[in-house]
Amino acid sequence: MRLTARIWVDAYLTRLRLYDIPAFVVSHGDDTAGAVLIKLNTLDGRAVAYQRSFDLMTGARKWMELVAGEERDVDAAIAKQRGFDPDLWVVEVEDRQGRHLLDEPGLAD
Repeated sequence: MRLTARIWVDAYLTRLRLYDIPAFVVSHGDDTAGAVLIKLNTLDGRAVAYQRSFDLMTGARKWMELVAGEERDVDAAIAKQRGFDPDLWVVEVEDRQGRHLLDEPGLAD
């Protein structure tokens, strides 16, 4: 059974809080079926956006970099994605060390 977007986002925010990594929901998407996009803001004018992708060969789900660079460019790319998908969740993580935890067990897949 697949988790709803809302449950996954709530669990992700909780995990980040356990590591004292600030994060907040920028855009609240559809609670059940919305896709989730993670923006990692390193607080130096740079950012990276991640989206979940499916490997068609293995069926595995993993987080892939959508765009990286100047924060304003990443924000523009996210806005474009939101224009395509109004049900999209956007979670912003703020960490100077670049931690996002997306490779942690339970979050990676």
